[in-house]
Amino acid sequence: MRSISERPSTKLGLTTGTGLEVAGSVEEVEKLLQNAARSSPGTLAWVTEAGSGDRVGVNPAHVVTVSAA
Repeated sequence: MRSISERPSTKLGLTTGTGLEVAGSVEEVEKLLQNAARSSPGTLAWVTEAGSGDRVGVNPAHVVTVSAA
């Protein structure tokens, strides 16, 4: 059960077959990916990894699935 103060997270399924859990709701992460995809080729969506808090650049062309974690 999710705590009220806990921030939602989203799981990204990548073309490599790996998954990446990032901080933010599905809608927030989806918007970041869409904005990066609409920008110039090679633009990364910068997200925060849920477990470590590290910033990670994700190529939106490599994202296969987006789901609530």
